[in-house]
Amino acid sequence: MSREIIEAVGMLEREKGISGEDLLTALEDALLAAYRKTPDAVPFARVEIDRTRGTFQIHQFVGDELPMDAIILKDEPEATEAPPAAEPTAEGEEDDDEIDFDIDWSKVPAADIETVPVNPSDNFGRIAAQTAKQVILQRIREAERGIMYDEYIGRVGELINGTVQSQERGVTVVELSRGAEAILPNSEGIPGERHDHGARIKAVLLEVRSGTKGPQIVLSRGNEDMVRRLFELEVPEVGDKLVNIRAVAREPGYRTKIAVESTVQGVDPVGACVGPRGSRVRMVVSELRGEKIDIIPWNDEPARFIAKALSPARVKEVHVDDENRQATVIVPEDNLALAIGREGQNARLAAKLTGWRIDIRGADEYAEAPHDDGGEPGTVAEGKCHAILKTGKPCPNMAVEGDLYCSVHEGWVPTEVEDAPEGDMGDTVSEDASDDSVESDAEVEAQASETALVAADGDTEADD
Repeated sequence: MSREIIEAVGMLEREKGISGEDLLTALEDALLAAYRKTPDAVPFARVEIDRTRGTFQIHQFVGDELPMDAIILKDEPEATEAPPAAEPTAEGEEDDDEIDFDIDWSKVPAADIETVPVNPSDNFGRIAAQTAKQVILQRIREAERGIMYDEYIGRVGELINGTVQSQERGVTVVELSRGAEAILPNSEGIPGERHDHGARIKAVLLEVRSGTKGPQIVLSRGNEDMVRRLFELEVPEVGDKLVNIRAVAREPGYRTKIAVESTVQGVDPVGACVGPRGSRVRMVVSELRGEKIDIIPWNDEPARFIAKALSPARVKEVHVDDENRQATVIVPEDNLALAIGREGQNARLAAKLTGWRIDIRGADEYAEAPHDDGGEPGTVAEGKCHAILKTGKPCPNMAVEGDLYCSVHEGWVPTEVEDAPEGDMGDTVSEDASDDSVESDAEVEAQASETALVAADGDTEADD
């Protein structure tokens, strides 16, 4: 019987991943609880299991009074007096008094300790055996919960797979590996999405809460990290850190904008995320149930970045206020509705992506409305850039300290005014870009028959 217990502990250690020493300690506590249910039990005792042979021994305190230095209080800082040795429990009675202190058995004289070898099956009755069973099962459950908590607390933010078990009361119950269960609240899901029983789903591990019934694992499919993890999975360049996702703005189930940046020269971040004929981004869109995705190149110049963030609308000019992080964007009248988006969605996502407050104006409205343009045509206000736009108005940006021009118009030559593109560039972005290369963003719509890739400046469009 003793060897069988050691073998059973080894099997539990292999199957459940619980430390064998923890299991033996739990078994000792369970046997001690069973011993205290026996009629001839003494108040102070401990059970010891031989780790090699599996034999049991009970060490009983048979002295008159415990030494002061052997008492370790659980609730109070120090002991005021030694507790007297309790009288043995009468046969047939149960001693339910809990001992509120521990004993340092190394401080107890050996003469006051009596060692009794026991056989649980012979020495313990039915009630005692049932008590031992409950204690060890509880310890095993506690150990399993601790292992589960330690496993998942370090995986917060990861993309994990699961199987749908049920969907009720505003949550979806998802079974993870090794029998762990997680919940996907409706508030963290994609609006209108339903999950069938037994369906496989991907979700981001949002948080792990510690509770009395074990850790509660919370998943999310509407979190911005969901988009990041999917692109890391589908785009090798993102997974290998050749392309970084610098910012994500998302309204789950409707539209997402991501800003990407290449860390290696020669790698096109937008093209890498879109993939051949849009294959990579199409996989992400499919997993997100048709959510539209705009892929935008990151730019350290706020005005250029804001102009790109408003894609697929074309932008004529962007006037920025660095101090208040506000931007006024001028777009052609026929692009005004596109720039704002349905119920303001495009403008709202662009503001969230860039972190700037954006005011969108139509070109005709802006031309007619009074505004501070730095003075009359041909004049330059103090501290402003001296570059003159094609319209004859000065650039509204502040000049670089110690220079006459802003960082965008550095080296500007007055004789080139007539050849310059209409509007500003950089902090003031014009409709026609001055760069030699054309940067394109991608907007992919998951529809049954086509995927549209729309350039940020609205000049090119390709259909799959």
